[in-house]
Amino acid sequence: MLMLAAQLILLGTGTPNPDPERSGPSVTIVSNGSTYLVDFGPGVVRRAAAAKIDAKNLKIAFATHLHSDHTAGLPDLIFTPWVQERTEPLQLYGPRGLRSMADHIEKAYIEDIQIRLHGGQPSNPTGYKVAVHEIRAGEIYRDANVRVTAIRVAHGNWRDAFGYRFDAGGRSIVISGDTAPSDAIVDACHGCDVLVHEVYSESGFARRTVEWQRYHARYHTSSKQLGEIATNARPGLLVLYHQMYWGTSDEDLLKEVQRGYAGKVVSGRDLDVY
Repeated sequence: MLMLAAQLILLGTGTPNPDPERSGPSVTIVSNGSTYLVDFGPGVVRRAAAAKIDAKNLKIAFATHLHSDHTAGLPDLIFTPWVQERTEPLQLYGPRGLRSMADHIEKAYIEDIQIRLHGGQPSNPTGYKVAVHEIRAGEIYRDANVRVTAIRVAHGNWRDAFGYRFDAGGRSIVISGDTAPSDAIVDACHGCDVLVHEVYSESGFARRTVEWQRYHARYHTSSKQLGEIATNARPGLLVLYHQMYWGTSDEDLLKEVQRGYAGKVVSGRDLDVY
């Protein structure tokens, strides 16, 4: 069977800031017609629709960590595809705590579930279910289209935070998730085709309060640090996402990264395809 090259689609590149141009963090890999989500920020299913992805095909998802901006779209991901006649339970992979989150969402929506099942609406009893797989670092998923490896990263006080490497359709794609500078990302990429990495502007950082500077320095990666990471990781393409600008522009952010990195780099926007 002919394998098509995997596509990377940025569904959402936002942060907790409610930017109307950027939905909450979510990235998808499309390989041989199958869809694999990484994170599910606010607006995830509608952003998938804008990318011409049928809601019924949203069946497999991976969480990097449990911050609300990365997971607030989980009820949407569970229930909207079910209403659109997805029959398979959602397969959900991620850190400890994800099972509790999914269980509580089902309990919170029990009235909706009961009405849809027993109130006369055409429905099925399986598509709203969630099969949660709480993971550790290493290979966590494989099928005919893709192999997925979880990468443990350092995201402040989170006990479990992960990036992911996808090997699919002849391409290698590494997604950092939210992370402070991490050698694990460098090792996982090691010449990968695409590295999708979070970043904050160094010049914007200088305008933040001392309290926020302490926070961001422990939880995230600066443009200067990302230039060093990418130089060592050597991706074919570096894609910036989850960008924290603080008054700077995409052009400013790219210039900051490029001061320490000579490779190809772009600043991603929602619905960009690579």
